[in-house]
Amino acid sequence: MITFTPLSGAARSSQTTPLCYLLQVDDVRILLDCGSPDWEPEKIETSQAHWEEYCQSLRDCAPTVDLVLLSHGDLQHSGLFAFSHSRWGLKAPTYTTLPVQAMARIASIEEVEGLRDEQDIGDQFQATEEDGSVRPEGEGQEETVPKSITKSGKYVATLREVQDSFDSVNTLRYSQPAHLQGKCQGLTITPFNAGHSIGGTIWKIRSPSSGTIIYCVDYNHMKERHLDGTVLLRAGGIFEPLARPDLLITSADRASVISSRRKDRDAALMDTVTATLSSRSSLLLPCDSSTRVLELLVLLDQHWNYSKLRYPICFLSRTASEMLTFVRSMMEWLGGTVSKEDVGEDGTGHRRQDRKRRRGDEDDNEDALGAFSLRFRHLELFPNPQALIQKYSSKDPKLILAVPASLSHGPSRQLFCSFAAVPDNVILLTGRSQPGTLGGVLFDRWNDSQRTETKWDNGKIGSNIMMDGTLKLRMNSKEPLQGIELEEYLQKEQAAREKEAASQAALARQQRILEADEDDSDEDEDEDEDEEDEVRRALGQDEDSGERYPKRRKGEDGDGNEWNNIDDEGLTKQLLSFDIYLKGNVSKATSFFKHVGGQTHRFRMFPYVEKKRRVDEYGETVDVGMWLRKGKILEEESESDDIKDYRRRQAEEEMKKAALEPPSKFVTTEVEVQMSCRLLFVDLEGLSDGRAIKTLIPQISPRKMIIVHAADDPTDALIRSCANIRVMTKDIHAPRIGESVQIGQQISSFPISISDELLSSMKMSRFEDNEVGFVTGRVVTSVSSIIPILEPVSVSALPKPVPAPTGAQAPHRLLGSRPPATLPSSTMIGELKLTALKSRLTAIGVQAELVGEGVLICGGGAKYVGASDALEETVAVRKTGTGRVELEGNVSDVYYVVRKEIYALHALVAA
Repeated sequence: MITFTPLSGAARSSQTTPLCYLLQVDDVRILLDCGSPDWEPEKIETSQAHWEEYCQSLRDCAPTVDLVLLSHGDLQHSGLFAFSHSRWGLKAPTYTTLPVQAMARIASIEEVEGLRDEQDIGDQFQATEEDGSVRPEGEGQEETVPKSITKSGKYVATLREVQDSFDSVNTLRYSQPAHLQGKCQGLTITPFNAGHSIGGTIWKIRSPSSGTIIYCVDYNHMKERHLDGTVLLRAGGIFEPLARPDLLITSADRASVISSRRKDRDAALMDTVTATLSSRSSLLLPCDSSTRVLELLVLLDQHWNYSKLRYPICFLSRTASEMLTFVRSMMEWLGGTVSKEDVGEDGTGHRRQDRKRRRGDEDDNEDALGAFSLRFRHLELFPNPQALIQKYSSKDPKLILAVPASLSHGPSRQLFCSFAAVPDNVILLTGRSQPGTLGGVLFDRWNDSQRTETKWDNGKIGSNIMMDGTLKLRMNSKEPLQGIELEEYLQKEQAAREKEAASQAALARQQRILEADEDDSDEDEDEDEDEEDEVRRALGQDEDSGERYPKRRKGEDGDGNEWNNIDDEGLTKQLLSFDIYLKGNVSKATSFFKHVGGQTHRFRMFPYVEKKRRVDEYGETVDVGMWLRKGKILEEESESDDIKDYRRRQAEEEMKKAALEPPSKFVTTEVEVQMSCRLLFVDLEGLSDGRAIKTLIPQISPRKMIIVHAADDPTDALIRSCANIRVMTKDIHAPRIGESVQIGQQISSFPISISDELLSSMKMSRFEDNEVGFVTGRVVTSVSSIIPILEPVSVSALPKPVPAPTGAQAPHRLLGSRPPATLPSSTMIGELKLTALKSRLTAIGVQAELVGEGVLICGGGAKYVGASDALEETVAVRKTGTGRVELEGNVSDVYYVVRKEIYALHALVAA
């Protein structure tokens, strides 16, 4: 049985992002995607943030998840995975493609560093400052943070947690099946190309009891400049491995959208860019940090080379260099024009000159395979707005790409405050942001200003609008401490260091006292043993029934010399000077010789403490901490040199960053932005529109379907479209958040082992990826195994025929007739497709043609019949219902050939 529960991104929901769904197949719980919301909305209408319910649901189910599948490498699909893995117990095996793993890591690092650089997230996962620090006034009016935001937790991982979490992810190639083990044994997962983002995945989950499940969200059937379209659509129709699944889980966010032509979108974007830069103004393009920004970079670089533009393209992102380096090494995952031509080149053979010119100031990775295809000569990278301002003045015309696309924090929000106040500047949006963010507010303002026929979802390109009025924004920043605040901070740090040093000294002193007491107790035990030895000698008894030699005491060598009583430059024996440290009271011994009848004095040989073995009723106790430390040391020793160098460089960078960063404070201010710029939206999301969705889904022809990731109107539009198609399933579900949908019936499966004797006599028939057969046997149990064994039935075990009662008349039988015999029955497994049968018959020379609906007429051809009797040799194949096929025609060679091919398309199981 299949149970599906949306945790976030459900159908008929106002918040369609992030995406996260819980799929239970029998006893296996699968988490499909693990996206994160935008943590910095402009305002929260209710007392609780909209992501609290989602995060609580994910926290509750994370420890019970058995498998995690990630489909795309952006924050909407993978942003909360690192936090859930590190702190909520999401330790299940995770699978995705290699580019999705890298892009999700880069996007998470960008978000983590951006948020933690502007506000104190804290270990308590709260946005408030729980240490009691004061937020002093900065530039502008200091804002009182709303109570709803103060109490709402922001679940942001640390940089180390992001690295460790994505290191644990398992990567697959496209069309590579993975047969799972453990609790997931029996499941097979296979990734397929979804388009939209590099490494984007359509997941195929195959279960022996529940059938085939396809998880297909955010796909694109159109070919782009850096990616090919989804594998769903091939030249001959739907890709065969993804056709006719038992369950299809798909998104319908754009089911009611009509996209404009790609040519018109690109022309509108490039015309706006060229006109704005030519008028000595600048453009701001908010973008993401890992996935869709690649399409923008390729498009802009091609336009710059074609138009011979000399304006800079500035990309503000902390992880831009790492992202581009990785993409250049993943050329096999790219498509479109990138895989066929050298993007960033003018096509005049300047590759070698450009390589020589750049060799002195670029890494060796730039010369790797694929570097020339993604070497953007006009692109400049900046980690923050301050670095951009130092190189280019605000009056210089330039194109700025800044993260994030929602303008909720980071460089894009900082630039927006100063950028929007300059007339003739253009803010160019290339995608819709989450509702409630600054990007979402700007998109709604632009869309509301358009005429009905030019709105973004009507297939037309809108026009830019002039923005006016003021906009109040909350700005978070980190500022270095100065003056009295810096002095107070340094005093607190000094007091903390002194307190720590005092506590360490007290701890060390206490440890010395404890060790000295332990030594004294050891000496007392030794003295008692010596007294017992003297008593034995006086009585004439020895321990080993032999001569007992004198016992050498500690502090003496073979000649009886005392080691610890060496004079040091005339010092007296009472001073007791040593080259090594001795614990405890070392000056109590005053004489080497024993006192008759008195207490025996003991002398120390070395500052050695004997380690006693602790035992309990089960034996010697095990020091778990020692084994853990030893295991960690062995793991570090087994690491390769590259990993050790990588960890060492990371530690050095963290130490440098911590040393260079001055004492700072987090400041929240409210600023008023005077809106004087222009605003334009051009759809470059790279997703299929409503026409493509309504065409592809009926061709996939799922038996059951679940709609997710859509508002009310798109959900209803897709359901109405499917209802108008006769062959399309009517079993369509659109669950809301937290609503569970159960599909199928409860099936009980039991493991059983087939004996070798029975296995050798079985006749198996191949069907798709499986082999099936009919078997009759007897189930027996074994003492050595908990799995029952199926053995063949012996003749003696068969039931004997019951004799007829006395006086009963035997059935009459005609003279010479034979008794009736039971014919063997057989079962054909599979579904006949007339198109597949036609292809097989054509390949062997039998003419076949589809006439009407569900009828295939098969003729003889030159190989079997002549032209005169072609009509007599014709055979008709009809599908009269589910599981029923009729073969009509005269008995001829064609008849038997057609029947043989029909049998070959099925698995024939004889009973």
